[in-house]
Amino acid sequence: MEPNVTKKFDLIILGASGFTGKYVLKQTLKFLNNQSSLNSIAIAGRNPTKLAQTLQWASKPNPPPTLPILTADTTDPTSLRSLCSQTRLILNCVGPFRLHGEPVVAACADSGCDYLDICGEPEFMERMEGNYHERAVESGSLVISACGFDSVPAELGFLFNSVQWVGSEVLNRVEAYVSLESEKRMVGNFATYESAVLGVANAHNLQAFRRSRPRRPRPQIPGPSPSKGETIEHQKKIGLWSVVLPSADASVVRRTLSTLTENPNGLPGSNESSETVAKREAFWSSVKPAHFGVKIGEKSLLGILRIIMVGIFIGLLGNNSFGRRLLLKFPWLFSLGWFKKNGPTEEEVESASFKMWFVGRGYSNESLASQGNTKPDLEIVTRVTGPEIGYVATPIIIVQCALILLSQRNNLPKGGVYPPGIVFGPTDLQQRLQQNGISFDVVSKSTISS
Repeated sequence: MEPNVTKKFDLIILGASGFTGKYVLKQTLKFLNNQSSLNSIAIAGRNPTKLAQTLQWASKPNPPPTLPILTADTTDPTSLRSLCSQTRLILNCVGPFRLHGEPVVAACADSGCDYLDICGEPEFMERMEGNYHERAVESGSLVISACGFDSVPAELGFLFNSVQWVGSEVLNRVEAYVSLESEKRMVGNFATYESAVLGVANAHNLQAFRRSRPRRPRPQIPGPSPSKGETIEHQKKIGLWSVVLPSADASVVRRTLSTLTENPNGLPGSNESSETVAKREAFWSSVKPAHFGVKIGEKSLLGILRIIMVGIFIGLLGNNSFGRRLLLKFPWLFSLGWFKKNGPTEEEVESASFKMWFVGRGYSNESLASQGNTKPDLEIVTRVTGPEIGYVATPIIIVQCALILLSQRNNLPKGGVYPPGIVFGPTDLQQRLQQNGISFDVVSKSTISS
């Protein structure tokens, strides 16, 4: 199917009745026919009755709009092809993606329909790139995963820190620290927990897949590679204890930097103007690659020990079928109260927020960077802040990505499977997020004492 054929809908939300999907729908309705590029949408899933109830919930306090409700199932390729034939864009909210995502990507890549999702599963994303990139290039389907808290704040936050290094200043590494805060208890949705458990169970498959793939070029980063450091770190400047977070963010940023190494001016749009070309090239020329890592932070050491304990439970039990059954049957117990099957209440969602600190370290000039193992002498700290990560920030992010894709399609790659940073980095996504409650700030720029 030709990707420029007129479609009935601008976008279809697949899995709109799921826990995250209903919040994506609620956010989408704010922009429907509201001086935006979004004029017509539909919702899709297995249960039309549940979808109708979700539409009523998402529309409150207003009466629900008349939206088409379509029946589709990720186990039914015919229903997925039918969705793709009717829309320019699929927003996929059906997870875990390792179980349900590939048929949707395949249908989009075959048909030329664009695709965004809220996935945070590295194996799924890398497999989709390996298996469907060429097909998506041919059909003109733009497939972008991780268009939520995993991993847009990490990608844009890294890029925001990177462009603060100006002139002869040299960036070597950026460490991100995620801090989740709430006036009430922190509660996550079961699907997120299930994805983490399945990720541990299949970690060996991800490593095997990476070994089977051709090695991609890596950026040349001045200065030494950072050491692993302490298992538990006390980052006094931002007031957090932290431990490494095994999220998708680091791998997604690395994929963007590898793509940038292969395409130093970024990815050309399908039909972009000379002005857009100049803007894109100027943006990427200001970005300095660096080593990147992510840690989860807590204000107390006890909070970090709790995180480590949950990680031990999942690590020990997630590698065998009996242990996985226990983990998935009793999420509240093994997550020490962080996850439950029916997810957080609306009050718990509204009371939560996040801060993501980016501590960039490097050199005040190029000559210092070239001196072998010289320690960094310059530090720039930036920060991304916003509302609750899963059901407020993530819907804001994916909807803004969708609006950019719909309104600026000629400025984006014709097709292919990419991480969000390499596609949306040069666009106005950061400005759009700032207008919708997700802020980007420079905290400090200082010399590091020896």
